[in-house]
Amino acid sequence: MRVWPGHPYPLGANWDGTGVNIALFSDKATKVELCLFDSPEATHESERIELPERMYNVFHGYFPDLKPGTLYGFRVYGPYDPQNGYRFNPNKLLFDPYARAVGRPLKWDDSLFGYRLGDPTTDLSFDDRDSAPFAPLSLVVDTAFTWGNDHRLEIPWERTIIYEMHVKGFTKLMTEIPEKLRGTYAGLASAPAISYLKRLGVTAVELLPIHFHIDEHFLTQQQRVNYWGYNSLGFFAPEPRYCATHDPELMVQEFKSMVRTLHAAGIEVILDVVYNHTAEGNERGPTLSWRGIDNTSYYYLNDSQRRYYTDFTGCGNSPYLRHPRVLQMVMDSLRYWVTEMHVDGFRFDLAATLARQFHNVDRMSAFFNVIHQDPILSQVKLIAEPWDIGEGGYQSGRFPIIWTEWNGRYRDCLRQFWKGDDGTVAELATRLAGSSDLYEDNGRQPSASVNFVTCHDGFTLRDLVSYNDKHNEANGEGNRDGNNHNISWNCGIEGATNNPEIMALRDRQQRNFLASLFVSQGVPMLLAGDELGHSAQGNNNCYAQDNFLSWIKWDLTDGQHQQLEFLRRLIEIRREQPALSRRRFFKSVTHEDDDNEVCWLDCDGHFMTGTEWDTRGRHSLGLLLLGHCSQIDEQGACIIGDNLLILLNAHYEPTPFVIPPKVRSIGKWERLFDTYAGDTTIVTCDTLQPYPLQPRSMALFRHRPGM
Repeated sequence: MRVWPGHPYPLGANWDGTGVNIALFSDKATKVELCLFDSPEATHESERIELPERMYNVFHGYFPDLKPGTLYGFRVYGPYDPQNGYRFNPNKLLFDPYARAVGRPLKWDDSLFGYRLGDPTTDLSFDDRDSAPFAPLSLVVDTAFTWGNDHRLEIPWERTIIYEMHVKGFTKLMTEIPEKLRGTYAGLASAPAISYLKRLGVTAVELLPIHFHIDEHFLTQQQRVNYWGYNSLGFFAPEPRYCATHDPELMVQEFKSMVRTLHAAGIEVILDVVYNHTAEGNERGPTLSWRGIDNTSYYYLNDSQRRYYTDFTGCGNSPYLRHPRVLQMVMDSLRYWVTEMHVDGFRFDLAATLARQFHNVDRMSAFFNVIHQDPILSQVKLIAEPWDIGEGGYQSGRFPIIWTEWNGRYRDCLRQFWKGDDGTVAELATRLAGSSDLYEDNGRQPSASVNFVTCHDGFTLRDLVSYNDKHNEANGEGNRDGNNHNISWNCGIEGATNNPEIMALRDRQQRNFLASLFVSQGVPMLLAGDELGHSAQGNNNCYAQDNFLSWIKWDLTDGQHQQLEFLRRLIEIRREQPALSRRRFFKSVTHEDDDNEVCWLDCDGHFMTGTEWDTRGRHSLGLLLLGHCSQIDEQGACIIGDNLLILLNAHYEPTPFVIPPKVRSIGKWERLFDTYAGDTTIVTCDTLQPYPLQPRSMALFRHRPGM
């Protein structure tokens, strides 16, 4: 095999049309061998070639005889001294951190561990068995693709509606799609899937992790899988199990085709990315990639006992983003998905971990600074899950100015209000108005708040209103897993599916949550299946459930069809009403005067004052939104929308709502929806009479200027 010096950058295996440049960073390694395999079934490499050059601690070489389709891995030599953090073991075949595709998935075997399992000295021992027959293989790919005029859609945040979904779970049971395409990238790009998303009205899909990941050892021993995929092993390679094609060389093409098709339909693609930990786990985890390449550089090790890892996520390790090469790997990965794969943005799992410098979360960390100055990444959608489990990890409202955040306080407040808790009305007003208390001080807009009631991690919306407790028995962990704080509201009689009143109340509460979500300032995020009443039978942690608990069911009842149509109408109303998606915060929220953009009302038709916000036992609220200049169009002109009146009643008794003179004087009002029966028929209202707001329901009214 011919080999020339090559170049230290770009990292990974890169085909230039003539040959392949190989480059791998390792600060402490003494030698790196490239291992070539003839087929995915091969148990040993056909050839080993030492990378001939080392520059800037990057081992590299150029191979004029290699081409796309080459299967490869690395063996990295260096000290094995776990007490000091060194875990080099050339008996372990290592996956390329920059691999663009997976040539063969992992098959669990004891030889994948750098130490001998069962040894009394545990991870301090040394295992000399060859892991090549079982380790995942990297694949050289040709990244060329005909994109045509495809480009990022750059839909403004205020017009964005996010649909959080799992690639497989969304189409696995969609019978209109050919069976071989269900549950794949190609299935998501199929005409039935695209048609559904378009008719629903969402503008972006947020895909649960599609980076190459592995199933944890303990899950495979229980014959289960990591369905959600928060266990990454490759930050550049698309997960092969979501590919309709079985040809590894075509998997990247299938993903790109999906993005291109979604873009053509006007739908953005946002990736849920997991850079806060890797699949190698803690000191007792396997040696699959980074651990064997340079453990002390890639991972955050304990300062005093470098045998152990500092873990901010509960998953065993945390990448050491203070190291410039580790930070470079994350940035190279992000840029690759934007420039080569054309995605529109990212949602960062446990993003607080990425901002940790000297253990503490730092808004001026290198991670934020590099992203902010990057001409590519600073222009895409950036969404933070603004917490981790480490000390000081709850950072809601504290991310820098170009970031948006999952608003956990919005979720909790809406659940408490519709549950009927006392003392929630004041905070509810803040959450409906865009959470200025969290985002306004550092110059951000209402769109900094990604509002949600449910997400993949927790109950589905149907289960939220149906269960007293979580039912995670299927996970095999004694129902001890899952978040107890996600349990919020239930109808009081679990499993009473034959009781019409209970069923009607559950349906209504679902409509209340969805209606609240789509009239709130900020960016609404909908969990896929919630619009259909999908149930996971009370399991609020379906991370390992690759089955009917997670797959969306499309054989809908009449009631589910009605709920779906109600949600479609909600999204349509939001799109029509600029006052519901403002670019800036309201000027005032308390006083009655002609310049107010929002006025808050009690059920007696009085404008709320400071003392009235603190009244215990208050379970209703009204707000008047004036439509003048709610948005700015692309030419910079004001968009004048309708005046809107929103009434909410979380009490178990009806609340007649008096319409105040200021509202009546504006002109004729039309009701757009009432959640009590899910009615979306437009009805002209008599504002001289109190509106009969029914128990646990809300209604929306509009006044069109000139009516």
